[in-house]
Amino acid sequence: MQQSKPQILYTPEQRAKRDATRWTLVQGLLAPVQFLVFLVSLYLVLNSLRTGEHTDWALASVVLKTLVLYAIMITGCIWEKVVFGKYLFAQAFFWEDVVSMLVMALHTAYLWVWWEGSWSASDQLCLALAAYITYGVNAAQYIRKLRMARLQKPSVSQVNSVTQVVA
Repeated sequence: MQQSKPQILYTPEQRAKRDATRWTLVQGLLAPVQFLVFLVSLYLVLNSLRTGEHTDWALASVVLKTLVLYAIMITGCIWEKVVFGKYLFAQAFFWEDVVSMLVMALHTAYLWVWWEGSWSASDQLCLALAAYITYGVNAAQYIRKLRMARLQKPSVSQVNSVTQVVA
């Protein structure tokens, strides 16, 4: 029985681009901010559904979470373009981007029903929970890729070839 080779996320050139671009830092800062906003909002949403209290805060927190999501998605697309030459669906992050589109669709649907005001608050919060479940799956995908990237150490020959390409 053969063992498959681990997926290589970055070529040496892509790794050098990733490490050189400021968009990597932007993503590294926005991701924990978004997760913190998510946790606070999730608490507010669940508490509102359970008790009926602070519903306006819960609804507004989902709007804030969605705006932060848009920011990380836009900057993530720029990062992906710099590193892989494509704004979305680069091979290394294809499935993460597919799930991200579902996350974006559900969050955008939430904004629409919130803005329209035609759904009840509890229905809006249930839609937010569906969006948050997909966000959780997507966050797990990215955490897995971050771990894979950390485990993928460049060899000495790769470092030397990148140094020659960059210089």
